[in-house]
Amino acid sequence: MNPGIKSWLGKRVWVIGASTGIGAETALLLLKKGAHVALSSRTEKQLQVLVQNQPNALAIAADVTDHASLIHAHRLILEAWDKLDLVLVVAGGYNEMRADSFDLAAANRLLDLNLRGVYNCLDAVLPSLLKQGHGGIGIVGSVAGFSGLPKALVYGPTKAAIVNLCESLYFDLRPKNIAVYLVSPGFVETPLTANNDFKMPALISASTAAQELVAGMERGEFHIHFPKRFTNWLRLMRMLPYRCYFFLVHKFTGL
Repeated sequence: MNPGIKSWLGKRVWVIGASTGIGAETALLLLKKGAHVALSSRTEKQLQVLVQNQPNALAIAADVTDHASLIHAHRLILEAWDKLDLVLVVAGGYNEMRADSFDLAAANRLLDLNLRGVYNCLDAVLPSLLKQGHGGIGIVGSVAGFSGLPKALVYGPTKAAIVNLCESLYFDLRPKNIAVYLVSPGFVETPLTANNDFKMPALISASTAAQELVAGMERGEFHIHFPKRFTNWLRLMRMLPYRCYFFLVHKFTGL
């Protein structure tokens, strides 16, 4: 559904949310494959550690909830490289929430980070990608966006919106020679999942997740989801009648 990527050598990639987890591992993997990678996160300190001895890397602080910081970071990258071949929006947050503990302030913070932050990124990069007439955008969502889940009263809807957004972007951008990648990880060992108090099926490392993400882009996939032994079951479950779906989720989670 997208053109395959045969080589990363010399490709210019901006990874937004690159200080830890999937973002950091993906940035390092792309550098290893020969790409030029700009790494961004809210604080530059962790980024500087990652880019040590990496001549093809840039560390540029940017906060997805701060539109001006993204515009500034994008300008610095274009000054250094003239153009971008790929933008990966990995930044995001997670917090458990159920209806009996609803917190509007916390909900708005997650909406700002997981959804409005993505639109801030799009506003920063879409004009230049459209002008140059090629490139790609990848956005990391979650399997929690497939269907409603317990403890995901706000997190799940933000990720469901990412699914819809990427589908809409594909209609608009693919005819203009711009690739679109929807990335839906399952459970990955990251700082976001470290505090989960439940069993996480098919848990994989951030390094493995990065390998799956990059391999999916190399194959030209639109929907890159992993690990498939887990994600394919969830995709199947969303097709079931609600009576069956609610029963199975309750049975497997106890919630």
